[in-house]
Amino acid sequence: MKLFIDTANIEDIKKAHFYGVLDGVTTNPTLLSKEGADPLAQLEKICEVVKGPVSAEVTALDSETMVKEALDLSKIASNIVIKVPCTTEGLKATRELSSKNINTNLTLCFSPSQALLVAKAGATYVSPFIGRLDDISTEGMNLVADIRLIYDNYGISTQIIAASIRHPIHFLEAARIGAGVATVPFAVIEKLMNHPLTDKGIKRFLDDWAKLKDNLSK
Repeated sequence: MKLFIDTANIEDIKKAHFYGVLDGVTTNPTLLSKEGADPLAQLEKICEVVKGPVSAEVTALDSETMVKEALDLSKIASNIVIKVPCTTEGLKATRELSSKNINTNLTLCFSPSQALLVAKAGATYVSPFIGRLDDISTEGMNLVADIRLIYDNYGISTQIIAASIRHPIHFLEAARIGAGVATVPFAVIEKLMNHPLTDKGIKRFLDDWAKLKDNLSK
């Protein structure tokens, strides 16, 4: 499973990149607005750090303007992926962008039907939002499982990005189900390598090593 970081913060992206496990980045208007910088310039900086897919979202609601925005965003770098909402207008925009060989990420997916239709329209990625479904007492990971089943039934190549990941269990479940990608906040990425038994083991090894050195020095 590929690992994307869900942020527009350059420092967090650099940290995750230096871990050697980062495959791409997803952003959205909210994440870009938090940085307080020109969004196009910020996206350009991100693409200088990460050579994998970098999702940049359109803000228009009609397909014609979505396509215009997408064409401008795609000029930033060759690895820009256009984020488009899971709406009927988004479907039309996706079909046109697909015909122009522009990669798309269909975002805010909350049903298997949406996922099937966006795949038929030529979406490169689809992003089911796990945490937001959990927030309304719906098992978000079931959506990923349903999409995986449907895509496997018909040999659909659209990649599933498990999005709105809130904790390491979400990440693990996405991997078990077979999501192609998980996009994860930096705080969760840091938690993925944490384990108390690892810390306890390291402490014991170092304590024993210190005792040995101390004994040999006497």
